[in-house]
Amino acid sequence: MARRGRKSDQNGPDGFLIVDKPAGMTSHDVVDRVRKSLHTRKVGHAGTLDPDATGVLVLGVGRGTKLLQFVTGVDKTYAGEVAFGVETSTLDAAGEATARHEMEFTSEAVREAAATLTGDILQIPPMVSAIKIDGKRLHELAREGIEVEREARPVTVRRFDVSETEDPLVYGVEVEVTSGTYVRTLAADLGTELGGGAHLRALRRLSVGPFSLEEASSLDDLQLLPILGMLRHLPMVEVDEVVAAQVRNGRSLGPSGGSGQFAVLGPDRTLLAVYAVQDGELRPVKVLAT
Repeated sequence: MARRGRKSDQNGPDGFLIVDKPAGMTSHDVVDRVRKSLHTRKVGHAGTLDPDATGVLVLGVGRGTKLLQFVTGVDKTYAGEVAFGVETSTLDAAGEATARHEMEFTSEAVREAAATLTGDILQIPPMVSAIKIDGKRLHELAREGIEVEREARPVTVRRFDVSETEDPLVYGVEVEVTSGTYVRTLAADLGTELGGGAHLRALRRLSVGPFSLEEASSLDDLQLLPILGMLRHLPMVEVDEVVAAQVRNGRSLGPSGGSGQFAVLGPDRTLLAVYAVQDGELRPVKVLAT
């Protein structure tokens, strides 16, 4: 049973959700389900999770949809399995086998290969991604049997841990990566580094920035959280009523020698806006209060 949040001016709930997405649903399927449960159209998600994948999906509700941009770009942590010896058309278990390899290696070799894929690296997006080239998404071209050249993009793999399983050709992996990193590509590249091929399976997202699986709710028991929690990873600054009036009007707050983004709270700790230092000035990025 869904728990209702505070009503907004549009008579709908405001807040955000941390959902443990089940397998077999697209991220948009989850959004549709939540819309029906909370009786509002104002629901959006921060970062797509593949249909076969499970785990953390952050959704904004009501005014929370205006803050999704501050969640989308955070680091993410995933767990999964890399199956060596078989390459697939989608780089994961959902695709068709495109190549098979006889492979033999030690656990130390797997760790050394993972180390070469850790840090700041260049990664070629898979053809099944949602990236647009010449106005068309790659996965749409892939369905038509078209493969195009993709430019390698810089990403950061902060952690790439591997662990043995009972199957010598299957290794458990846990990675912490920057937004925009494709774990399925890491799996395929790991296979290449070991002289063969591999694909990803059983992907589970453990966290999105500060939002973890431990606090996620199921779709059958949604826990709507206060909107301010969406910005828990940003510094928060409380202002008096004089400055709050300027913030509500989207005014610049003058010069600053700092950097980054921060949440601005009114005297009653109501979230007013998100500001950032731009060209040495405190300027609004998103104003919620009017």
